[in-house]
Amino acid sequence: MNLKPYKVGQFFILILGLCTTSLFAQEKEKEKTEAPKRSNHGYAFEQLGTVLPSPNDYRTADGSPGPEYWQQRCDYNIEAALDPEKRQLTGKEHLTYYNNSPQTLRYLWLQLDENQHAANNDLHHAHPHDIGKNMNENAMKMLESWTEFGDYGHRIKSVTDGKGAALKHFIDNTVMRVELPQPLAPGQKFEFNIEWSYILIDRINNITFGRGGYEFFEKDENYLFTITQWFPRLCVFSDFEGWQSDQFTGTGEFALNFGNYDVKMTLPADFTVGATGVCQNYEQMLSPEQLQRWKKAQASGEPVEIVMLDEANKLEKKKKSKELKTWHYKAENVRDFAWTACRRFIWDAMQVKNEDGKPVMCMSYYPKEAYPIYRRYSTKAVAHTLKTYSKFSIPYPYPTAISVEAQNGMEYPMICFNPGRAEEDGTYSEGAKNACTDGHFPRSGAQLFPHDYQLRRAPVGLV
Repeated sequence: MNLKPYKVGQFFILILGLCTTSLFAQEKEKEKTEAPKRSNHGYAFEQLGTVLPSPNDYRTADGSPGPEYWQQRCDYNIEAALDPEKRQLTGKEHLTYYNNSPQTLRYLWLQLDENQHAANNDLHHAHPHDIGKNMNENAMKMLESWTEFGDYGHRIKSVTDGKGAALKHFIDNTVMRVELPQPLAPGQKFEFNIEWSYILIDRINNITFGRGGYEFFEKDENYLFTITQWFPRLCVFSDFEGWQSDQFTGTGEFALNFGNYDVKMTLPADFTVGATGVCQNYEQMLSPEQLQRWKKAQASGEPVEIVMLDEANKLEKKKKSKELKTWHYKAENVRDFAWTACRRFIWDAMQVKNEDGKPVMCMSYYPKEAYPIYRRYSTKAVAHTLKTYSKFSIPYPYPTAISVEAQNGMEYPMICFNPGRAEEDGTYSEGAKNACTDGHFPRSGAQLFPHDYQLRRAPVGLV
């Protein structure tokens, strides 16, 4: 073929154009199929459009607080009693809710997370299960899991106002709506009371998921209790969402208001208790020797055993105490409260100084099965976490930080539950060690630091 030079150039331009068009079309098709893998909202460079709301007086364009920013607040006074043999928790609480919003409220929504275990919860009737060719007993139970949960969930005894008058309320699975006797105007507060009880689940062997409950040690017939998401709590009312009253399905995260807590827990005298906040009555709860060790831990650069391994081993074999004691804790400016209790806990502690010079008590509670790992690593890992987070973000603002070995994990203000146990001969795997030192505590900064619920819930910038 005899082509002139300019014809040759045009020919190659045409071929190049066709190839480029083909490659571009292929890339576009590839983007369409791969986009969902990279992004929840389409193409990487698309305009955000309505993904972020327009700035207003409450929040700026990046989501940070504006000049009229507000958060609601709720304070709790709680008295709870734990019956280990019945695995039952009863409580009464006095709530003070502050309406800091510019809106008048006519009702309040509360979370009843423990109702995730109740037989009538949607979770148990919507979970997908198959009938396979080979099925074990547990798989058969999962086909109608709700039949085993008749005893579980909150039993609300009463809801009353500050003067004891009954308040109209109704329960919708894992949330409860309380009708206010009078509209709650901006700047006003409302005080009311709730009495309740519930049966704790076996969180290790139960066929439903649970972050709180008990573990039973069959060899010595002792219990390890993790009391989490346990009391009726105010749902968040925010500027960007209004009432956040979604159902709790057990695997999701949740939002809560900040407030002050005054909590008393009554249980048998031979239990050791750890909780969010600062204990107000160690002098009555600890033996003279344990109290001296507690004071020593406040000046020690190494973890000091408050309840020693030998003491825990002796206690687990003794006859269970019928005497009751009441542990008293207070916590300020936190959005939740969790606690743990066990007759066979070892408990160690050490004090560290924060970036701003404030002292923080780093502590660990663990059964003897975790002793080879937790005694060596846990409290030091807590201290290291606080120093690292405080250095690269803000100084840790609270007076205590606790890690509890409980076979599984979840994090709450000032206290986290982690796995990590040794073998019977005292040896342990690298995985078990890492479960202790790299468990929920190092990942719990969003739970431990102030204003964290906005980090979890807001579709806008960090607060």
